[in-house]
Amino acid sequence: MGELSSQEPLLLKKENEFNYLKKIPLLVSSTIKGIMWVIFIAWAAFFFVLPTEFGRELQHKTIRATDGTLFGTAGSTFLLFSFPVFMIAFLGIIRLVLSGEDEPQVKKTAKGPKFRLWTFPVLVDGPFGVVTATEMIGVILFSVYIVWAVIMYTIQNVDLLSLFDAHGMKEKSALLLELTGLRFGFIGLICLAFLFLPVARGSVLLRAIDIPFEHATRYHVWLGHLTMALFTLHGLFYVIGWAMRGRLVEELVDWKNVGVANLPGVISLAAGLLMWVTSLPGLRRKNFELFFYTHQLYVVFVVFLALHVGDFIFMMAGAGIFLFMLDRFLRFFQSRKTVDILSATCFPCGTVELVISKPANLDYNALGWIFLQIRELSWLQWHPFSVSSSPLDGKQHLAILIKVLGDWTEKLKGNILNLSVEQSETEPLLQHNRKITASVEGPYGHESPYHLTYENLILVAGGIGISPFLAILSDILHHINDGKPCLSRNILIVWAIKNSDELPLLETVDMEAICPLFSDKLNLEIQTFVTRESQPPLEEGKTPKAMQPSISPGFKGCRMSGLVGTGNIVWSGLYVVVSTIGLVITTASLNIFYVNPFNVYYWWYKGLLLIGCMAASILIFGGLVIALWHLWERKTSSKEESEDDTKKVDILQHQNEASLPKSFGEARFVNNIRYGQRPDFQEIFGSHAKSWGSVDIGVIVCGPPTLQTSVAKECRRQNLQRRGHQAIFHFNSHSFDL
Repeated sequence: MGELSSQEPLLLKKENEFNYLKKIPLLVSSTIKGIMWVIFIAWAAFFFVLPTEFGRELQHKTIRATDGTLFGTAGSTFLLFSFPVFMIAFLGIIRLVLSGEDEPQVKKTAKGPKFRLWTFPVLVDGPFGVVTATEMIGVILFSVYIVWAVIMYTIQNVDLLSLFDAHGMKEKSALLLELTGLRFGFIGLICLAFLFLPVARGSVLLRAIDIPFEHATRYHVWLGHLTMALFTLHGLFYVIGWAMRGRLVEELVDWKNVGVANLPGVISLAAGLLMWVTSLPGLRRKNFELFFYTHQLYVVFVVFLALHVGDFIFMMAGAGIFLFMLDRFLRFFQSRKTVDILSATCFPCGTVELVISKPANLDYNALGWIFLQIRELSWLQWHPFSVSSSPLDGKQHLAILIKVLGDWTEKLKGNILNLSVEQSETEPLLQHNRKITASVEGPYGHESPYHLTYENLILVAGGIGISPFLAILSDILHHINDGKPCLSRNILIVWAIKNSDELPLLETVDMEAICPLFSDKLNLEIQTFVTRESQPPLEEGKTPKAMQPSISPGFKGCRMSGLVGTGNIVWSGLYVVVSTIGLVITTASLNIFYVNPFNVYYWWYKGLLLIGCMAASILIFGGLVIALWHLWERKTSSKEESEDDTKKVDILQHQNEASLPKSFGEARFVNNIRYGQRPDFQEIFGSHAKSWGSVDIGVIVCGPPTLQTSVAKECRRQNLQRRGHQAIFHFNSHSFDL
């Protein structure tokens, strides 16, 4: 007896040691994250010291260290400006691989509510929209850098005037303008180094720091305005200086072999200005297609920029451009595949639900979204839509809700209804030719399901903005029912709609079927505001029912492609690493066998060769990884075929559920429908803050900008007026207005 007792502490000790070993990947992941931050801070600090004497000396030492070597001056520029970005990307891949299989960290550790910089809205009105404290810090840092760099370079320009043989005030002024234009161009290149990083939808960088592309797009817009303003000043100061010297036309068409070539710069700037003007909010909102098509001029902008400045200067922004090219090439392959639309349902309110087939190994989060192309409507138009289904609803499909608002969506609804009529009147054997062909890019979104980390949630939706919240609700119910990590216990949904015919959208979630007796574990309240109806419809108490599925062509084996940056992290990581190594090999080979032996020294030509090396490394090395990835995906899919009967049951069940009455209206929860009213967020937030107590309240809003502004303003007001141990509201937005 005593002998057994003496062994018990030893057994417990072994178990504790085993638990500790299980935490090692988390410890390594945190260490890698810290190293990534150190590299980024050092990289950003380098930009700040660059305008100083110390920064210039550091740059010159690096250039001298690689001068005469295989990579020459371009190699030094790569080490200083691009290599840190690749290092962060590689470390991010390792970190994602280590944490990829783990359950999301949703354990409650804080004893009380805490402020978070990234969820605290600071600015709610203005040209930037809603800006959180973290975003505000970034804006301030960029602004400080621009002011700092302009001041330092202006002082240097004045000192440089004495070194030039300039006679007369006019010639000195022209020279000063040209030097100032040169400095603005250099600062613009620094901003360009960041510009392409957030616009890569499946970038491992965005995944590593958990910034979804929908949020990163805002940063791309901000950086785009700043970059083009700097480049415009760059060109304008040169034009004025040349005009003062009387050689404007001569300089504009000049194409130097050694030094900066002016004509390619003019072409690049013209392409950039076209993209900039058509991206302004007013014009973009009125004519989105014009914005979309002119934005494809980024190819002209990048290529002629390389011709303008040469390889070593272009490499200052090379990392971001290369990562964007990688993402674009991968998206091309994913978008070539046609995808089965398992079912299409039309609702009376003018909303269409599409259920799309996907492979089981392609994961996404409840706040995900996809780009969709319907080839019967247009071969060029791609539209973003939020996913309305939880990844736990079924492994082989996802659903989206599409509000009929414009020409494209009107055509989609018309095609579905026409095909529905034909399907009902045609012999079953002839129906196989009647279908809608879809192509998909994505899914994209947050790397981690942050909605599961809040014990208290307020979801604010405007109209079709309810779509991602249906996915969230379904996801939470699945987690509760399956015993998966989930903190959510109190949920308030505030939904503002124009007419009551939108109410059936709630029926797409059968809560009792997902989690029987869910009200014992989840306190759910829904407040619906019907703004354009003063009273319920005549048939009070009867919710308008959805129309029958218009198309149910069934499963034909065409799923979404898993070739996406947000897909399998091992393959997407290999794609980035191998392609980057391929860039080094391709550039080195070109220098060994062509550039150095033949003494190629034309700046513009070497810039063109660098672009060619980037494209070749992606095509050859990246293409090889994509080919292997595709074979792996086919092999994995063939294994899934052995479970085909199970999949068909899963898919057909979802199709049949679309035509069956939902039990949503019979579920046990509070559902208040108010007619002729708009939500009073001050009253709603205040009352729930009192009832929920001293807690963190996650607020997620999806809707028009005015709604986001109102919610952010109330979150800020509640937090600033907070006393003692009252609740803290954490603002999060979900938008697919790209």
